[in-house]
Amino acid sequence: MSQIRPQDTVERALALAKPGGECVVIADESSTANLRWADNTLTTNGVAAARSLTVIAIDRRSGGPAGDAAGVGVVSRSGVGPDQVEDVVREAEKAAEQASAAEDAAQLVPGDSRVRSEWEESPVATDFGVFRTLAAELGDTLRAAEGAGRKLYGFAEHGVTSTFLGTSAGLRLRHDQPTGRLELNAKSADLTRSAWAGAATRDFTDVEVAALDAGLAERLSWQARRVELPAGRYETLLPPTAVADLMIALYWSAGARDAAEGRTVFAKPGGGTRIGERLTGLGVDLFSDPAYPGLECEPFVVAHASGRDSSVFDNGLPAGRASWISSGVLSALHSSRHSAALAGLPPTPAVDNLIMSAEAPGAPGSAAPPESMIASTKRGLLLTCLWYIREVDPQTLLLTGLTRDGVYLVEDGEVTGTVNNFRFNESPVGMLSRLVEVGVTEPTLPREWGDYFTRAAMPAIRVEAFNMSSVSQASLPVVAGTPPGR
Repeated sequence: MSQIRPQDTVERALALAKPGGECVVIADESSTANLRWADNTLTTNGVAAARSLTVIAIDRRSGGPAGDAAGVGVVSRSGVGPDQVEDVVREAEKAAEQASAAEDAAQLVPGDSRVRSEWEESPVATDFGVFRTLAAELGDTLRAAEGAGRKLYGFAEHGVTSTFLGTSAGLRLRHDQPTGRLELNAKSADLTRSAWAGAATRDFTDVEVAALDAGLAERLSWQARRVELPAGRYETLLPPTAVADLMIALYWSAGARDAAEGRTVFAKPGGGTRIGERLTGLGVDLFSDPAYPGLECEPFVVAHASGRDSSVFDNGLPAGRASWISSGVLSALHSSRHSAALAGLPPTPAVDNLIMSAEAPGAPGSAAPPESMIASTKRGLLLTCLWYIREVDPQTLLLTGLTRDGVYLVEDGEVTGTVNNFRFNESPVGMLSRLVEVGVTEPTLPREWGDYFTRAAMPAIRVEAFNMSSVSQASLPVVAGTPPGR
């Protein structure tokens, strides 16, 4: 990797753009560190670094108002050295000249000199030192698990990406994004029982491995008694990680353009969107906020390419707090300036975090902790997490997927055993209408989407008639002569 600073690469690319041309340049510099363990033994660790450059050239055309006709060329390359920057710029300009007019063409976001003091600072990097405290606690936890007859498997990873965004309109913005996660899987000595826990973090100072392991030990003890249950609709307690996976799927589907064009569950029959419609009788808020403590993320748009609800012309556009559901009512859909205009809505850029919360009217802090939600359950299921989630029907946002690493039977306020895994068929939008209780909001790691989306804070929820559509074949005993279920 060359020693040229990413912000200098941005300036060089902008300077190399043809006279009078418009250009957006994004330089990303990232570093990662990881630590892995299996069978109560540390196995591997490593560090890595990467650099990428994206040049977005804009070719304005005559024949229409300024901003209404422009070709766009986007070229992204990794490991670009100083002598390669011009090649990337020229390739992007050529692509822009040959491109048809971009439907989302607009004026670039104007520059803001107030942020230039941050621009000159060096990129932030991570290294193995981020695990110093964690590694010591992990060693103690692995030894304790070995002595108790449990086997622990898992990994911890941490990354930091410094993004430098510059435009020919004078914009200079940068953001440093730390991202960390830990996944811990506990198994019985005979490997017949399994439990999972995960945590998302910015720096691992708030991760307590021993506490996670203690929770897993309790869940393994719940699996001493097994009960077979048929498919059906059950009152179900979903922990924050499972709620995150379902709400993130809802969030990704909540684009303004697709809703306005009748493509998604957020389309109003007969035209328009469902903004203003009540989705749940409980006072649920679903929102994103770049400044949310512990989940901080980019407070401006970084678009490496245009999409249905994103636009390269919006690069640098401020992205503040956005309320998607307010007191149970759908209140916004994410959009670019272009897709917002098509949908007749105010521009609301997507934000890279998601928070769900609810409190009883007039009673701040009234949300119940998970333990009291279990204690108040007459009979129902308690999930650990969901995985292999896939969309079945975008018109209803019907999802299918599997339960994993423990489904527990709750009777008269106590966990009385474990049951077989299920395949579920549920729409998170439909599920909101059957919410019975919403617990305390806490940071969580989505199990299914943890590779792509880690900044989430969710409550545990109680749902009436959650649809367990079939018994998972992974739960069934293998019969001689037949292949095992997947």
